[in-house]
Amino acid sequence: MIRTNNISFSYTEYGKDEDLAPGDLELVLAAREIALNAYAPYSNFRVGAAIRLKSGIIIKGANVENAAFPSGICAERSALSNSVSNHPDDIPVEIAVAAMTDEGITAGFVSPCGSCRQVIAEEETRIGKPIRILLSGRNNTIVLDSISSLLPLQFNKTQLKSNLP
Repeated sequence: MIRTNNISFSYTEYGKDEDLAPGDLELVLAAREIALNAYAPYSNFRVGAAIRLKSGIIIKGANVENAAFPSGICAERSALSNSVSNHPDDIPVEIAVAAMTDEGITAGFVSPCGSCRQVIAEEETRIGKPIRILLSGRNNTIVLDSISSLLPLQFNKTQLKSNLP
């Protein structure tokens, strides 16, 4: 049997920062602020990520580049590593991502790279709950309910277990 299947997802788009709920705006502004701390001397593309934990604490991370390019770390993975390392029992409920160049905040939103998508997916699997994602640019912010919208056919530990003898 041959079947054709479709994958689709929905997101909410906000055209202005003022349209965001106060908590969402707080998280987006935290991501933009921490992007200023990024170490990006090679690309001049600074990314910030802010994670709100269930307790309300906001954890931040910025990208850190390295002359040996694969040795750097993205903002999303930096923030998630900080969260797991320093607040292991306080789970992430949402993450905001923002980027900037020398001209300021990017006009449109930026989306996590493939590695960051996989790490966010692993965190959702670890905590057993979706993590709300806010991707923000100067002209708009989109909100997704889970990383599954950006990584629908994800690899996770359930596949490892189902393939064990």
